[in-house]
Amino acid sequence: MRNEEIPTRRLVRRRCKQKLNIRGILIIFAAIIIAGTAIIILRSSSSEGTFTATPMATPLPPDELLLQYFAHIEYGRFNDMYNMLTPLSQETISREDFVERNSRIYEAIGARNITIIINGVSTVPDRPGRKFVEYSLSMGSVAGKISHDRRAIFERDADNVYRLQWSSHMIFPELGPNDRVRVGNLLAQRGNIYDRNGIMLAGPGPASQVGLVPGRMRRKETDTTSLDVSTFIYYEEDIILLAELLEMTPERILQRLNASYVREDTFVLLRTIARDAQELIDDLLTVQGVLINSTTVRYYPLGRAAAHLIGYIQNINAEELEELRHEGYHMNSVIGRAGLERILEDQLRARDGREIFIVDSQGSRTTTVARLPPMDGRSVDLHICFHIQNHLYEQFAGDKSTSVAMNPITGEVLALVSTPSYDPNDFVRGMTNSIWEGLMEDENLPMFNRFRATFSPGSTMKAITAAIGLDAGTFTYYQDFGPSGRRWQQNESWGRFFVTTVTQYNGPANLNNAMAWSDNIYFAKATLQIGSETFVNGLENFGFGKPIPFEYGLFSSTISRTGEITTDILLADSGYGQGEILMNPVHLAAVYSTFVNAGSMIRPQLISPRLVYDVFFEPEFWKEDIVSPETARIVLDSLIFSVEYGTGRPARMPERIFAGKTGTAELKLSQDDEDGIELGWFVLMTADEDEEHPFLVVSMVEGVENRGGSGYVIPKVVSTFNFAELRRRPPIYFGFGQWSD
Repeated sequence: MRNEEIPTRRLVRRRCKQKLNIRGILIIFAAIIIAGTAIIILRSSSSEGTFTATPMATPLPPDELLLQYFAHIEYGRFNDMYNMLTPLSQETISREDFVERNSRIYEAIGARNITIIINGVSTVPDRPGRKFVEYSLSMGSVAGKISHDRRAIFERDADNVYRLQWSSHMIFPELGPNDRVRVGNLLAQRGNIYDRNGIMLAGPGPASQVGLVPGRMRRKETDTTSLDVSTFIYYEEDIILLAELLEMTPERILQRLNASYVREDTFVLLRTIARDAQELIDDLLTVQGVLINSTTVRYYPLGRAAAHLIGYIQNINAEELEELRHEGYHMNSVIGRAGLERILEDQLRARDGREIFIVDSQGSRTTTVARLPPMDGRSVDLHICFHIQNHLYEQFAGDKSTSVAMNPITGEVLALVSTPSYDPNDFVRGMTNSIWEGLMEDENLPMFNRFRATFSPGSTMKAITAAIGLDAGTFTYYQDFGPSGRRWQQNESWGRFFVTTVTQYNGPANLNNAMAWSDNIYFAKATLQIGSETFVNGLENFGFGKPIPFEYGLFSSTISRTGEITTDILLADSGYGQGEILMNPVHLAAVYSTFVNAGSMIRPQLISPRLVYDVFFEPEFWKEDIVSPETARIVLDSLIFSVEYGTGRPARMPERIFAGKTGTAELKLSQDDEDGIELGWFVLMTADEDEEHPFLVVSMVEGVENRGGSGYVIPKVVSTFNFAELRRRPPIYFGFGQWSD
């Protein structure tokens, strides 16, 4: 539990519910005036602290005075409260101490919604000037509801005015004059994130705290230094060496050493570092006075391999705290900054408990006034496979890329990778300037999450175009579009624009050959035959321009800048994945699932309930019956043909049936631009109806020009299929496949 010192700020305004409201008081006063009774004149001054009253026949009743006393708390009018005390009470505590004590306590506990119920007023027989007021108090606080029953004592003075006999018991019944009120945090644990096999992806992990113990440091006999810090009496070279090793400034280290709370034996924390940073630890321990303690922090075992997916947490900042204080956050809270840590903040966050308690003059705890128990965050299970995630990252770590691995039958997303990446543990332990500057200055944008973004899909688009055209009946799979060479345009109105294709092949220009050899001209002709309206409607049916139903926010795929296709050139260009078409890689994976799901597109799913091996995973479809089962089968066969005989042939595996499509998207300023960037795509999936472990991978690499185009991507994807096959753990499977740990 962490205790908080009570601040000395003035109490902010708080709502006070009173049994007697202001309108009622005004009506009573009016009636008294009209009846000709004595008029009470009260005058108070918060700044001067004076209080006078004219003699009166009938004093204001003690119960109403008690309501006024507690009502002053709403506005922080503690001077006015002090004016209501008896002279004897004012002798026991000065005005300054009274105001400070009350304001500090009520602000620290977060007093609000104060309600007073008067239970009775009685007179002491042998003391006609004394009255007892029995009351019940209840109020909200940072630690929950506080309530108690008390008796207030009022004494009538020589001016016939009732004054309150005050003691610290008016604040809390258990509070003595020398006691103090403390507010402590009861720390809760943030929820963990696990993969499909219960392997932790985010949770508690080891780290090392580096600090100094002033009494153990080397000291100088004089406090004169070149750093111009008057309290600096340590060896300058020790401070400078520590600053270099920890990437801090010497002034910052000295500031912490010279803090008011620091004593000779205080551990002065400087930084948190990785537990396994042994070389750095050895260098740090050469400085006398350095102490390294073990601690526990939020830890991300996959590090860079899952940084964009999982994200990271950091301490809440002042702006966030101001906005979220009412939700239970406090100055020591952490909050999700990126990835699932941010998206699932409400589920993962730890709701620390609070308690208000009293300590005596010796610092010993005496009474608990209120206690709000801590609530640990809820842990989250993902369909992600730790090992496939890590393998895909290792395959593409040196590239600007993104990859998605998915079960195309169930929609379980097994990996989401973006490279290059960053280490989320750096954010938790404390980001150094050099690491941060390296991230910001890296032209490859390691902080950029590519699986959230959209890209030109290149020839991977051709399967979608084929499905739209076949299902609309605008052409057949066996139709021969005729030879076109390597350059083709519809007519002279296209000017200098030509559709080009890389490979010429023998045989008819039908769907299988065009898919296998990625014939741009075939698909340009096919799209023109489909027509703009039918093509756009077909794309919308496949989810273009729509939010992707996925737990991790993704950018939607788009048809064009305007959402329409208004020219034949743009239509032809879009049919083979150029033009203005942009696709999200998770969406592309879902689209390809259509061809193994009889024309229905699976909904990709990232978050799962706690996995139980004998429970079958129920898939959900994002869109059902987009195309007919016959159309889906024809397109699937063409994708199988592409792997068996075409550009995807390097992905062939003995005794396995795969469907796949290569794609190379050219990002050029014009058709004559020879310096444009190329995106290399490869989609590969199992295609056997009897496949025990359906698997699909989409990978995209930026800058594959001069590296073999999409051919650069194929072996990395194939490696992932081989790896996944080796990682499976028979004979127990969850749903369509369980991955071993």
